[in-house]
Amino acid sequence: MTRLIDVPGMAALMRQVGIAPFMRELAQRIRADYLRWPEFEKSARLASHSDVGVIELMPVSDAARYAFKYVNGHPGNTALGLPTVMAFGVLADVATGYPRLLAELTLTTAMRTAATSVVAAAALARPGSRTMALIGNGAQSEFQAIAFHDMLGVDEIRIFDVDEQATAKLRRNLATAAPALRVVVARDTATAVRGADIVTTVTADKAYATIVTPDMIEPGMHINAVGGDCPGKTEIHPDILRQARVIVEYEPQSRVEGDVQQLPPDFPVVELWQVVGGQQPGRESARQVTVFDSVGFALEDYSALCLVAELAEKHGIGMALPLIATGEDPKDLYAFALDGNGNALRVAA
Repeated sequence: MTRLIDVPGMAALMRQVGIAPFMRELAQRIRADYLRWPEFEKSARLASHSDVGVIELMPVSDAARYAFKYVNGHPGNTALGLPTVMAFGVLADVATGYPRLLAELTLTTAMRTAATSVVAAAALARPGSRTMALIGNGAQSEFQAIAFHDMLGVDEIRIFDVDEQATAKLRRNLATAAPALRVVVARDTATAVRGADIVTTVTADKAYATIVTPDMIEPGMHINAVGGDCPGKTEIHPDILRQARVIVEYEPQSRVEGDVQQLPPDFPVVELWQVVGGQQPGRESARQVTVFDSVGFALEDYSALCLVAELAEKHGIGMALPLIATGEDPKDLYAFALDGNGNALRVAA
């Protein structure tokens, strides 16, 4: 049987484990899997674009397990009462192809994105970074704030969004989830960014936007650019990238989808696995500006699905789903087309 973790199941798992502890363990898994980078068969995600959004498939595998995620990005969905991002994923055995897990990944994607941001920031932000600006206060924002507070010791966060209701929502949720975190509502992006050690951008509009401009940048800042994640969707002014050390997840994908899509194909970037593994330095000086141009990569979903599978089994969460037709004789698939008396089921005319 395939274990199904639906939305109620994932919510039950988070109540059992805790969101911050889950992201903490997930960050460790993601870092460990990036250290195994050569062991994975990788490809850029397959994307189907429209004028209003994108639908993507994200596969990756090692010698033992295969994972993929179905995910969309439709910024206009909130006006329809739907999330901007919706996702589910599958984890299967490479040896047999049997799908062991089918899981919701909308909530999990938000947590794996925040966990990956922290993995990158641990290598790129200046030691002792305590202040973060968070531009974009939508569905991702709580997870980014909690992860940086819990794992990197950020104790002050300046928040801004053009949607004041989103900012009020974030402030309300953080008051409960992270009461020790000082939350400052800024009047605009420039005010939020001024003097921050880390700048996280997580906006949703599918546009060539310039959320952060060169005049806002100060020496030594680390920019965690999360929202620019498909062709025609950016957040960071290209002049910032030209003057910074830019880290990406998987270069063939990031060149098409990341903020670096604005720059020539020979613009130098470094992949995250090289920094995590010590093949390339992260921050080279205290005054250097660093950018994690994050678009989300399938390896991070692999880490998340593996962790969800283990925790769900440990806590007895999820249900057995007869997703695959398996019977006494694996060669007799036609048996599933018979009724209880062994008679062929009538095919409607």
